[in-house]
Amino acid sequence: MERKSQLRSAGKTSPASRHTPIEQLIEDVLRSSVDEPSLRKGAPDHLREVLSYDTRRTRVVVLGGGTGLSTVVGGNSADPGWAARPSVGLKEDFPLHDLVVVTTDDGGSTGRLLRELPLIGIGDLRKSCLSLISQSNLQRLYRLTDQQTRKILGLIQSIFNHRFPEKQSGFAELRNPLLVISSRFRKDCPPVLSDVLSSLGSYISPGGAGPTIRPAGHCLGNLLLTAAVFRAAGVRRDRPPGLGAIRKGLDTITTAIGAGRGRLHAATSTPGQLSFCYSSGVAVLGQQKAALARRWFAIERVTACFSRSPVVSSAILRALAEADLIIYAPGSLFSSMIPLLQIRPLLDAIRKNRRALKILAANFWVQEGETDISPEHERRGFLVSELIEAYTKNLPGGVDGLIDLVLSANLDHIPGNILRNYALEGKTPIHLDRHRVEEMGFQSVEAILFPLELLKPTSVIHHDPGNFSLAIRTILYAWNRCPGLIRKARLPRKKISPGHEDRIKAKSTRRPLLLDYLTSIRETLREKTFQPERLRKILVELAWENRDISTDHLKYFHSVRTLTDRDWNRDCRKTDPLERYNPGESSLEIHQQLLGQPDRLQAGLLIALGASLLGHAFEEARWIDSPFGLETAGRGYLVRLRPTRERRCFLTDRQLCRYLKLAQMVPDRKGEKVYRAVPVDRESYIPPHLFFGLLYAWYLNNAYVPAMDYEMTILRWPTRLLMPFQRQDQKRKQELVSFFRTEVFGYPE
Repeated sequence: MERKSQLRSAGKTSPASRHTPIEQLIEDVLRSSVDEPSLRKGAPDHLREVLSYDTRRTRVVVLGGGTGLSTVVGGNSADPGWAARPSVGLKEDFPLHDLVVVTTDDGGSTGRLLRELPLIGIGDLRKSCLSLISQSNLQRLYRLTDQQTRKILGLIQSIFNHRFPEKQSGFAELRNPLLVISSRFRKDCPPVLSDVLSSLGSYISPGGAGPTIRPAGHCLGNLLLTAAVFRAAGVRRDRPPGLGAIRKGLDTITTAIGAGRGRLHAATSTPGQLSFCYSSGVAVLGQQKAALARRWFAIERVTACFSRSPVVSSAILRALAEADLIIYAPGSLFSSMIPLLQIRPLLDAIRKNRRALKILAANFWVQEGETDISPEHERRGFLVSELIEAYTKNLPGGVDGLIDLVLSANLDHIPGNILRNYALEGKTPIHLDRHRVEEMGFQSVEAILFPLELLKPTSVIHHDPGNFSLAIRTILYAWNRCPGLIRKARLPRKKISPGHEDRIKAKSTRRPLLLDYLTSIRETLREKTFQPERLRKILVELAWENRDISTDHLKYFHSVRTLTDRDWNRDCRKTDPLERYNPGESSLEIHQQLLGQPDRLQAGLLIALGASLLGHAFEEARWIDSPFGLETAGRGYLVRLRPTRERRCFLTDRQLCRYLKLAQMVPDRKGEKVYRAVPVDRESYIPPHLFFGLLYAWYLNNAYVPAMDYEMTILRWPTRLLMPFQRQDQKRKQELVSFFRTEVFGYPE
């Protein structure tokens, strides 16, 4: 009782310890939570009270996506040892749980499915299906012994995580998923489960009633879940499956594998994709692209753009309204958590529940492409306070009513050599800056959320579902039994900055389905000539990877062809570009030597495509010896525009004149529609048509044009550190980025 009264005191850090009372309690509980009943029996009273605290009636909603969500709920099913330890995590301590999973993933197998079907991203749903499997459910469902249950868990794990090779041509394993596991284990599969899996696989195989999906490169679990959803949707395949079909499809899978019914929810049935805006001013579409591109700038905002207003199920809204505990699982900040909370019905439902304790679980590590560059200090990754600030900037109304407490990993017990090894891999921890978090009005709690016993043998740090759940249990115990130890958020009196929901949305958040976008690209290219023909497929793939390319961008060329040195009519051994747009032939031209350089070929196609947007705008474009009639040491460049009525160009007259000025061309005082540039020498100036193409490719993905990326690094420098002429150059390049974002790619100011 003495210890308990101490815990009821204000949660301030003890002078003798850097732990707050709640953190000390969690650490004591974690160290006492051993399986041996005798040891638990000998634990102090207050620890046994926490360990025996009844959470069976606590209604919990966990939101997130990816590996983070599935791991804390029931373990990472991608871990080879998962089947040996299935009864762990939040699902065991909190049986009244609901999972809300983000659906805007577009990479890997999920991305392949989105190219073929009108569908939400389902890859994260598959992971959560496995994490929710209950050992007792499986035993009751199929009348299994403990040993048989472990075998079935391993069998399900192998089947649902099996990935078909890229060159897979047959459908045998899809029709009979048991073929992907060893023959000696197939007999262990209950006939009912085998029949369910086979019927789903056959549904999307040739001759089946559903859409035929070639398994090459796909995850088998994703295919089975897709089959379940489309079978529930019936014969309609020309529009996305609705809430009812997704609910029935999920229940078909979760029931068959012992994960229960009605606890797993897709955040919305409405397909969508993500738009990322960087501190450079560049805004682009696609989660997978953001993960792969190295922008070297911090993400400022992300926006979930749906094909229509996102629809949320009444079951989710009811679960959020009745929840006693709401947990934001550790996961990708900009590609999982924030997009999920941008679904307005979800956000409003969370805010309306003022009774629930709301916990934000911070990630262990910064994530490459998302939180590896701090918006304040580009030389380091995010701190915990910056995670909260990202929510504030990206959600309408900021974080008001969303978070009470932030739970992060205590790194004190991790040996320095393990942290050093992670650092060598480019992984650094997200540190808790406690003072700043507390200043923002949120309580912060550090806990040992990783398995200490595995650090030495494996040197691997990841969330342990048992430790995470026990930390949550302890926090909830303190919330209910020790008033004052856990407090509601105390936000500053100053008004919280509103979210930027309207600033970075594209012309309309109602973007087409990804399948429809891909179809429109293929249709637009159908009438064009490609030599060799394989360039057509490459350009289609480039459009898919860079979905800011619109069909309007493809209207200013009629053919794509490769040329030899002789056809090129110049010395290609010099540093001249090996790609160009030929306005006379309306063709994208690529030098044949790029055919053996796949990455360089992709860049060349995008550069030529970008240059084609200027179309036939120039009646004359050439180098001149004496620009402006001056005697200069260098040569100049002259552009004479065609009359507006004769011009075939993506840009309007106003846009074209603005671009030429940004490309450092000056209107001639005597000649109407004449622009000139005076470079120091020919090597220092890029003609406006090529410059447009280079910027077009760089904007889509800076990795395509490393030299241009180097030129644009000045955008990263604080203006106060630049000399006057550098400030002018920085301002011009900022205006160029803004021009491409708004005028070329259609984002609003």
